[in-house]
Amino acid sequence: MSRKRTALLASLALVAGATGSALTLADVATAAVPCTVDYKVQNQWDTGFTTAVTITNHGAAKSSWSLGWTFAGNQKVTNGWNAQIGQSGADVTAKNESYNGSLATGGSISFGFNGTYTGTNALPTTFTLDGVTCNVDDGGGSEPTDPPTDPPTEPGERVDNPYSGAKVYVNPEWSAKAAAEPGGDRIANQPTGVWLDRIAAINGASGKMGLRDHLDAALEQKGSDEMVVQLVIYNLPGRDCAALASNGELKDDEIDRYKTEYIDPIAAILADEKYADLRIVTTVEIDSLPNLVTNTGSRETATPQCDTMLANGNYIKGVGYALNKLGDVPNVYNYVDAGHHGWIGWDSNFTPSAEMFKKAATAEGATVDDVHGFIANTANYSALKEENFKITDTVAGKSVRESNWVDWNQYTDELSFSQALREELVSIGFNSGIGMLIDTSRNGWGGADRPTGPGATTDVDTYVDGGRYDRRINPGNWCNQSGAGLGERPQASPEPGIDAYVWMKPPGESDGASKQIDNEEGKGFDRMCDPTYEGNARNGYNMSGALGDAPLSGHWFSAQFQELMKNAYPAL
Repeated sequence: MSRKRTALLASLALVAGATGSALTLADVATAAVPCTVDYKVQNQWDTGFTTAVTITNHGAAKSSWSLGWTFAGNQKVTNGWNAQIGQSGADVTAKNESYNGSLATGGSISFGFNGTYTGTNALPTTFTLDGVTCNVDDGGGSEPTDPPTDPPTEPGERVDNPYSGAKVYVNPEWSAKAAAEPGGDRIANQPTGVWLDRIAAINGASGKMGLRDHLDAALEQKGSDEMVVQLVIYNLPGRDCAALASNGELKDDEIDRYKTEYIDPIAAILADEKYADLRIVTTVEIDSLPNLVTNTGSRETATPQCDTMLANGNYIKGVGYALNKLGDVPNVYNYVDAGHHGWIGWDSNFTPSAEMFKKAATAEGATVDDVHGFIANTANYSALKEENFKITDTVAGKSVRESNWVDWNQYTDELSFSQALREELVSIGFNSGIGMLIDTSRNGWGGADRPTGPGATTDVDTYVDGGRYDRRINPGNWCNQSGAGLGERPQASPEPGIDAYVWMKPPGESDGASKQIDNEEGKGFDRMCDPTYEGNARNGYNMSGALGDAPLSGHWFSAQFQELMKNAYPAL
C-alpha cells in the first residue's frame, strides 16, 4: 500500500470518528490534508542524485511558502533551482523565490535540487508545508529498485539540426516574469536564451540562477525527450565597441581573463557528463565581429574602441578560443553571431564579414568544424519577411535598392539575407551542413499599423514605405524600438537552410537605459536608447525611435513587454 493511501485512510478514520459521518477518500484529500508533496528522484548515480519536488496546496491560498523535511541518510543538497534551499544537519528547508511565492488553493509549485550521498539514498518520509504535515505522493517517486543508469560517458555524434525533434528549455526566471504580466501567460511557456553576460553569471549573479542551475532545470524539463538549451556567450574584452548600453566588465586588453575566468569555467560545466544528453546551443559573442568590418578605419561609422579591438585582435582571439573550447564538448552546437541584414547586407560589408567569421573560426586552435552554424538578427528588430516588395522591383524608373529605406542594400529582410549568407559562408570554406538561426523574438511588427499590401507606385519611396512591415525610422535603430512586436514563435526547420526560428533575446528584457543609470555591471548610457536623440552616422542621423523610461540592458522592461504582445505577428 502506498504512503499516500495509508495517510489518507488514517485521516479518514480520525475524521469519521470525530464527526460520526462517512467521508470519501476524495473528501479527505481536500478537507483534512492541507497539502501533498510529490518527491521524485529523477536521476541517480554512485554518489549523487537529482530530485524534482512538487507541492500541491489543498488549503487556503498562500503568498509565500516553506517546505521542510529530514533526510533519512547522509544526503547533502549541493544546489537547487526555483527555491531557496538551506540545510542544517539532516534537516532541509526550501522557501519560495521572490517570483513564485503565490500558491493558490488547488495550485502546485515545483522546484528541484542536486544532492550527494553515500550508501543508500533513502527517501524522506515526512514533509511539512509552513509547519503542517503533508501527504506524500510517491507514485513513481519512491527509491528505485534498479537505480537509473549513470549519465553517459560517451555521448553520440552531433545531429544535423539540434532543434529537430527536440523540446527547447524554458527559462523559469524569464517565464515567471512573463507570467506575472497581464496577458503574459500566453507566451510564458516559450523557450528563450540564457545570457551569460559576465563572469558572475556563471555561478549566478544578483540572486539569479547560475549555469548549472539552468542545466539542472533543463534535465528536469527534459524527461525522456530530447532537449535543447540555448546559451548566449557574451563577455568579450572591450565588448560592443560601437555602442555603450551593453559594454561589458572586461577591458579591451583582458583577453587572458576572458579565457581563464569566463570561457574555461563554462566549458568545464558543459563538459560534465551529467549534461551529456542535453543539446547545448551557444550563440557566440553578438555584436562583435561585424564591428571590425563596419566600424573601423576611415569609415564615417568608425569608433576609436573598434579600431583598438581590430588592432589588438582580441575579438578574433576571444571568438576563436570560445569556439575551440566549447566545440570540444561533443553535445555543444556553436552558432556564431552574424549581425543582421540592415548591418552587413551591403556589398561592402557582406563578403568582408564572412571572411572575418572565417578568420575567427580558424584562430586560437579553432577550426570550421567547431562551427555548427550562424545566427542572424540576435536581439534585433529586422523583419523576417518583407512580402509587399522585392529587391528586384522597379517603380517609376527606380529600383527598390534606390529607396531611402533600402539604401542600396542587397536584402530587404532576414530570411533572404540568412539564406544568402549561408551560401557565402559555405563558398569560402565552412562546412556545407551549417545551418542558420534567426532571432524572431521582436521582429513581428504586427498590430493595427501593419500594412496589408504595397504602397502606392507614385515613386519608389512611397512604394517601399507604404508596404514595409519593419516600421523603424531607420534600420540602424536597435534600442527598445517603439511599435515592435513579437515575431514568429520558436520552431525547428521553418525554411531551407534555417535550423530554427528562436527567441534568443528574451522579450521584455531592455536593450539599454534611456538615461544615465549608475551600475556595477559595466553598462554605459548610449544615446541610441534615448528617445530624444537625433542620431549618428550609423542610423543616418535619424531619431532613435527608442521607448522612454527604459532600465539597464538585460533588466525587465514591462512597458516594452506589453508593446511586444500588443503588436505580435502572428497575433496572440
